[in-house]
Amino acid sequence: MKTKITELFGIEHPIIQGGMHYVGFAELASAVSNAGGLGMITGLTQRSAADLAKEIARCKTMTDKPFGVNLTFLPIVNTPDYPGYIRAIIEGGVKIVETAGNNPQKYLPALHEAGVKVIHKCTSVRHALKAQSIGCDAVSVDGFECAGHPGEDDVPNFILLPRAADELTIPFVASGGMADGRSLAAALCLGAEGINMGTRFIATQEAPVHDNVKQAIVGASELDTRLVMRSLRNTERVLRNPAVDRLIEKERALGDKLKFEDIIDEVAGVYPKIMKDGTMEAGAWSCGMVAGLIHDIPTVQELIDRIMAEATAIITQRLSGMLKG
Repeated sequence: MKTKITELFGIEHPIIQGGMHYVGFAELASAVSNAGGLGMITGLTQRSAADLAKEIARCKTMTDKPFGVNLTFLPIVNTPDYPGYIRAIIEGGVKIVETAGNNPQKYLPALHEAGVKVIHKCTSVRHALKAQSIGCDAVSVDGFECAGHPGEDDVPNFILLPRAADELTIPFVASGGMADGRSLAAALCLGAEGINMGTRFIATQEAPVHDNVKQAIVGASELDTRLVMRSLRNTERVLRNPAVDRLIEKERALGDKLKFEDIIDEVAGVYPKIMKDGTMEAGAWSCGMVAGLIHDIPTVQELIDRIMAEATAIITQRLSGMLKG
């Protein structure tokens, strides 16, 4: 399938694996790229720029296809060594970066000078237009359904995607609620040039996470996620568990007096315990409503092949058949 996204990134299929903390290692990134999509190493999961350089080098031994690095710019006191991470990306020969969080403008000149294409994650049309104005090459438009941080506007993709198509001139992909060929076909119909999947890729054989995590996603329905940290304006969609219930109860009890310190036990240092050790009640972890559409744990190749076959059949048979007669 040929779209502006496949042409921009030099990939076969318009399917991108989103950056995910303690999930986006070389194993998953290389599997997605080898299957014709675009795999992403999650930069900040690596403790240092040197560690990221090693992970990039490791990924290059596992695939000769394009892959990228996700780099999230966080508003935190102990700021990561972003210049070091940027150097590791450039010196490692990576040509695609997915940025998220704060405005990446200060880092764009160095990336573009090195021939790196930048796709920025956005949860609103206004943020997407800002990304376009500062020179991002593409954007990932994240609807309210998405795992992780959906922003504060609560606009789902059936509205957000066509709004983005109306306003943007750079290509964009749909993120949030993407799981199968129906998702891809629908996203294309609404103006996107491809899809970005996170939760769906966790439930694959190559995802380097504990089997408990994969089984939790398969066992969940579309009703099993919760929104937390809304009063802190740091809303996150997570899978419900006892820790999330405790967090929500604290939010209810403290109201607008809630501080991050009040919920630190439920949100700090959680991902290694869950993703690596499979301690599923350790805290809150990101999961999309799309869990309701995930019923198996295929290989990445099987998943991408299935998505492309489904999308192709929908476009060439079901939709075109409606125009006949």
